[in-house]
Amino acid sequence: MERRDQNGLTEAEFLAAYREKAYPKPSLTADIAVFAMRDGVPQVLLICRGRHPYLGCWALPGGFANPMEPLEATAARELEEETGIVSVPLHPVGLFSEPGRDPRGWVVSQAYAALVDWNAVAPRAGDDAAQACWFACRRDNGVLTLQHNGVTVRIGYEPAPNGYKVTPLSDERLAFDHGDILVRAVAMMFP
Repeated sequence: MERRDQNGLTEAEFLAAYREKAYPKPSLTADIAVFAMRDGVPQVLLICRGRHPYLGCWALPGGFANPMEPLEATAARELEEETGIVSVPLHPVGLFSEPGRDPRGWVVSQAYAALVDWNAVAPRAGDDAAQACWFACRRDNGVLTLQHNGVTVRIGYEPAPNGYKVTPLSDERLAFDHGDILVRAVAMMFP
C-alpha cells in the first residue's frame, strides 16, 4: 500500500502537481584556493578576471556548476579551464551563501582548497581568466597580505561565530567574497 500525505496524495501524485518554479533557486558555483610552497612561503594562485563583473580584479579560480554536475566536478573543471591545473585533490573549505556576495544574483558557492607541488604545475590563464599568477601569502597579527609584482592585497580578519570577520585593508581587493574564502582556506591549510 502506498503512503499518502496529509492531503491524501501519493508521492507520484504529489510530484505530478509540484511546481518547481514556485521556489526561487540560487545559482551554484565552486571556488578554489590553490596553494603551493615556494622557498618556505605559501603561494596562492589568483586569476585576473577577464569579464564582468569585477573585470580586471583578482579572484580565486571558479565558476558556475552545470546542471546535474556535482560541485567537486565543477571545481575540477573550472580549475582546469581557468588555470590548466588538473587532477589535484580538492578539500572542502566551506559553503558561502551571504546575500549579495555576487552582483549577478543569488549565488551560493562551495569553496575548495588544494595544495600542489610548485614544480609540478605551470598555471596558464584560460576561459574567462585574463591572467593566472602566484601571490606570496603571509599572515601577521590578523592581517593576510598577498603580493605579486607590485600588487598588494591586504585583508584584516578576526575570529567570528561562523568563521571570520573579514575587512579589506587595501585599495586592491579580491572579487566577490573571495577574501572571506581565502582567509578560511589559509587557516585550514596552514593552521
